[in-house]
Amino acid sequence: MTRHSKEQFTFSSLAALTSMKNDYFRSRVMPDFLKKLENSMLDVGKWPVFALLSPEELRLIRKACVFGSAANEALYVTLNDEVFALGTNCSGCLGLGDLQSTIEPRRIDVLCGKKIVSLSYGTGPHVVIATADGEVFAWGHNGYSQLGNGTTNHGLTPALVSTNLLNKTVTEVACGSHHTIALTTDGEVFAWGYNNSGQVGSGSTANQPTPRRVSSCLQTKVVVNIACGQLCSMAVLDNGETYGWGYNCNGQLGLGNNGNQQTPCRIAALQGVNIIQVACGYAHTLALTDEGCVYSWGANSYGQLGTGNKSNQAVPTLINTDKERMVEVAACHTSHTSAAKTQSGQVLMWGQCRGQAVASPYITHFASTDDVFACFATPAVTWHLLTVDGDDYLTVAQSLKKEFDSPDISDLKFLVAGKCIHVHKALLKIRCEHFRALLNETDEVSIEIHQFSYLVYRAFLEYLYTDTINLPPEDAIGLLDLATFYSETRLKRLCQETIKRGISEENAITLLSAAVKYDAKDLEEFCFKFCVNHLTAVTQTQAFADMDHELLKNFISKASHYGAFKN
Repeated sequence: MTRHSKEQFTFSSLAALTSMKNDYFRSRVMPDFLKKLENSMLDVGKWPVFALLSPEELRLIRKACVFGSAANEALYVTLNDEVFALGTNCSGCLGLGDLQSTIEPRRIDVLCGKKIVSLSYGTGPHVVIATADGEVFAWGHNGYSQLGNGTTNHGLTPALVSTNLLNKTVTEVACGSHHTIALTTDGEVFAWGYNNSGQVGSGSTANQPTPRRVSSCLQTKVVVNIACGQLCSMAVLDNGETYGWGYNCNGQLGLGNNGNQQTPCRIAALQGVNIIQVACGYAHTLALTDEGCVYSWGANSYGQLGTGNKSNQAVPTLINTDKERMVEVAACHTSHTSAAKTQSGQVLMWGQCRGQAVASPYITHFASTDDVFACFATPAVTWHLLTVDGDDYLTVAQSLKKEFDSPDISDLKFLVAGKCIHVHKALLKIRCEHFRALLNETDEVSIEIHQFSYLVYRAFLEYLYTDTINLPPEDAIGLLDLATFYSETRLKRLCQETIKRGISEENAITLLSAAVKYDAKDLEEFCFKFCVNHLTAVTQTQAFADMDHELLKNFISKASHYGAFKN
């Protein structure tokens, strides 16, 4: 496409193409369009709003967000931390200082170098971001003071949200249709904007022009996760409790009734269930437990609750996902689509999918939940800030990863359980003190390893090339042992995080014992809290019956201090 023809291409043309594309999708039965589409939008370049960007421009994108009523607006962050916008610019939501649409990306100078860590948008639309420094910027539609600046004037450029937030470090932001909430490092929630149903949690239905802390029963609580539906807000506490407030006519607050709530209210039906992540659709809610189960509640006219029917649910309902552990749930306040990702990497979807109602979780061939919203949501917007891996250009880290266990240019191999692992001496010396000492004293080109399994040792060597752990949680204990043995502090920390994802009532005591054995304090505390929160089930396991006497004594003593044995 020439530059001239590119300039003649309008967003109405793009919308027409998208509409034709959608009609085509709807003309197919589910299996047909699943097969044709599941691999069609695996990178940011396949989102229609990015269709006119050159391959060179696409390769620079590292973070992106697609939003707007027709998915015709987008913001993206480049490899060099520059921020660009393009699209129809409704209400000045592109932050460019004017109301002009643009098919050419334009830079938002005030945001360049800010390192955006969280981004959300409303349906006005308005856009809110949090930076790595904990600052909050907002712009776009402001008819209900959702920008938090005390006025109702639309914001054409990103402006710092300062009232009550200047001494706070914000880590996460979430927007409903016309309201905004923000989470701080202290576990506090601030809210502002439209409040017709109590969604800012202030105890009234008056709009909130500037950020105000959501206190009430959250006053002394620590919040770790937030989400917004169109007219409601949700918060997850560090102890796994979940609170909701705002509009509730579809039961989206999970309280067992349909009455709106002007202040946060705990979801009593989840008593004893520890939630770690919540996601809100237009009028439904998904919640992920620490055991990898998914609960849903709220509106269900498109099957978005995944219960197999279309009946609304005012209380949390456990979804049948064939018992595989889930690690992420996804929903967007603009749609009735739901998605989840399993520990093994499978992605499931349900709800409104290109005009069709899918009432039970459907296994796709996608690699991420983002692809579900790219291909099937209406509008096809991102449900969170999309992070994109590099494409053709390989960084130093990517090049090293590519050469792991490649015999072509390796100069050393490890023999573990009769299998070879090919590596490079120079890299091992640079990355690990143990190898620096070992390889300076030997000229061997082959070294046998007996004290660790092949799976564990390969994962260790791969970590030295990639900085990541490629092991399932159940096998990471062996790697934790190795990390302790080699005094690899960072690897030890990553092992603990990996092991946490695999905890269950059956293995919690085993993992607690391993944490104590390898002096993994963070994992020990995590396992202990899990055991206390699931005490009845955990004490009935064989692992608890076989528990070391000294460990058992310490466990009971510590648990009693937490009030675990009170009535």
